[in-house]
Amino acid sequence: MTDRPSEFGDGEPVVTDKRRIDPETGELREPAKAPAPAGPAAGTPGTPGAQPPRDPSDLIGPSAQEALLTEALKERTADLQRLQAEYVNYKRRVDRDREANREIVIGSVLTELLQTLDDIGRARDAGHLEGAFKAVAESVERVTEKLGLVKFGEVGDAFDPRIHEALMHNYSDEVDQPTATLVMQPGYRLGDRILRAARVAVSEPTEQLPEPAAETKPED
Repeated sequence: MTDRPSEFGDGEPVVTDKRRIDPETGELREPAKAPAPAGPAAGTPGTPGAQPPRDPSDLIGPSAQEALLTEALKERTADLQRLQAEYVNYKRRVDRDREANREIVIGSVLTELLQTLDDIGRARDAGHLEGAFKAVAESVERVTEKLGLVKFGEVGDAFDPRIHEALMHNYSDEVDQPTATLVMQPGYRLGDRILRAARVAVSEPTEQLPEPAAETKPED
């Protein structure tokens, strides 16, 4: 037997019986065994003999797995088709905007050249388009045509207020509909865009001439 301070610090002696023979029975005592440390329960992941977690797909049959895969494939395919359609639409918008901007820029440049083309036309009509000036003038006209500039407005054209600007108006027996009988300034267009309307004199059929107002007689 030994005396040692209490682990609670009260100073009372603690008696430990270390005798190997029980004084009451006279039998040999067996030494007490320390309890084994508690280990992780069997089957816990990370311990010997543990089973890996099961895949949720293992809980369903092959037919159900195939149905899930088919549905997932359909969803992914639909996503790809939607993305492709969005890209195609985006590319079309970009191409359309690019072409529209290109026409606007070209139209602005050609509009500035219309006065020069008018001067070339007047010089040609007067017989003054000769020599180096003729070569330069024809080169300018070829460039404008290459860029898509189209000249319109000829004597005899049916009058169209969308492309013609009537500066003069009269009646004639020689026409059966409103007709451009004189072109004062040609018109130009770029694609469907009218850069300048043709300025013309318009003649209408004589039968469309308004009837004169009846003369009123004084009352007696």
